[in-house]
Amino acid sequence: MRQILAAFLAVGLAGAAAGCGGSARPSKYYQLEIPEMAPPATSVYGISLLVARMSAPHLYRDDRIVYRTSREELGTYEYHRWAEPPTEMVEALLIHLLRASGHYRSVQTQRSNARGDYILRGRLHNLEEVSGSPVLARVTFEFELYEVKTGTTVWSKFYTHDQPVSGRGKDKQEVAHVVEALDHNVRHGLEQMIAEIDQYFASHPPK
Repeated sequence: MRQILAAFLAVGLAGAAAGCGGSARPSKYYQLEIPEMAPPATSVYGISLLVARMSAPHLYRDDRIVYRTSREELGTYEYHRWAEPPTEMVEALLIHLLRASGHYRSVQTQRSNARGDYILRGRLHNLEEVSGSPVLARVTFEFELYEVKTGTTVWSKFYTHDQPVSGRGKDKQEVAHVVEALDHNVRHGLEQMIAEIDQYFASHPPK
């Protein structure tokens, strides 16, 4: 099993808890894995690509891991948290995979001073545990590719998938296997999306 846990960090309340005659429960922090990849090849398309800041509902811009108990009801774990907000982790992984493909002259964030030929805009809808039998790791996001020169959206993609969680214990607080399934699901969705963008540029080569 890949090591997905970024760190196990104790909440800085030990001194206060000791004064109350008890001990604070430690929080556990997790992050999506950034894979090691071979150095990229020479640019295929000669395109400068900008990645916009991902948008998302408030829950996925916070660091608490989200779980769903019904279609309408969501909750968050207090002691199981992401090392960074999910939108930032997904954005970082996306940029890493795009750069590693070697297909672009440059891949930068839109927040930088770089100029680009295309802007990739995304929204994260779900990154959560779904209670049930089996427990599921749900990921939903959508992206669109905006051509700066023409001011038009030339490509879009909607991805949603429920990944079964394997190896999970009976204790609901044990979420490491959920995080592993979410990590796999996010990576699969981003790789699928990047492959479709490649297909777009292959059939619509930039002039």
